[in-house]
Amino acid sequence: MAPHGDGSEASQEAVVAQDETSRCISTVVIIIAMKTEALPVVNKFQLKEEPDSGFPKGVPWVRYHGVYKDLNINLVWPGKDSTLGVDSVGTVSAALMTFAAIQALQPDLIINAGTAGGFKAKGAGIGDVFLASHVAFHDRRIPIPVFDLYGVGQRQACSTPNLLKELNLKVGRLSTGDSLDMSPHDETAITANDATVKDMEGAAIAYVADLLKVPAIFIKAVTDVVDADKPAAEEFLQNLATVTAALDQAVNQVIEFINGKCLSEL
Repeated sequence: MAPHGDGSEASQEAVVAQDETSRCISTVVIIIAMKTEALPVVNKFQLKEEPDSGFPKGVPWVRYHGVYKDLNINLVWPGKDSTLGVDSVGTVSAALMTFAAIQALQPDLIINAGTAGGFKAKGAGIGDVFLASHVAFHDRRIPIPVFDLYGVGQRQACSTPNLLKELNLKVGRLSTGDSLDMSPHDETAITANDATVKDMEGAAIAYVADLLKVPAIFIKAVTDVVDADKPAAEEFLQNLATVTAALDQAVNQVIEFINGKCLSEL
């Protein structure tokens, strides 16, 4: 350990950080929670399901893989619940699969793409696509000093000023919880998070990506307006197909933009 006041350790960390951002992006992992959301991207880039996923035996997680231009693309989807047959949405599946994907595939960048609820009061409408600037949880309530901040778990997404300028995407904060609806407690926390969109995976993925030092970006397309009169579940199902097309287009544009670039160029 360096003596107190010696800046050598900080200097080494700065050099490592600079090396990381100057590295060109070659391997990307796209994390998508629902098969309906994933298949358009799979088809667009002609990805093939890998029988040897690299994941632990017995898990339902699915990996699609292919090469597009200079990019080695992996799309991972948590598969269907083995008992109920529905998509394995939510933070637990997302965190576990993200950890396994990083360990197995060693990506340069993670892209979490998916649908989300949006808030009209923050300027979100059906079909809008947002790039999250920050992510946080809204349902981990731990009213003890410092633990409360840990529960919220706010993290900043990978900085992408050039991507934002080029693609003209909307920017907003993302709040994550394990319920599709919104309780009064959740609403208070979401407001405190200053969130424009809410989902069920993003903050869990951000936690793991930060833990393992892999940059991550979050692309969210709005299927339902949370602060409106229509029930969220009804609106989500009604708009899922149309909004998935907007999400697919945004993911395509992001892939085209990052191809051949380094992290520092995003």
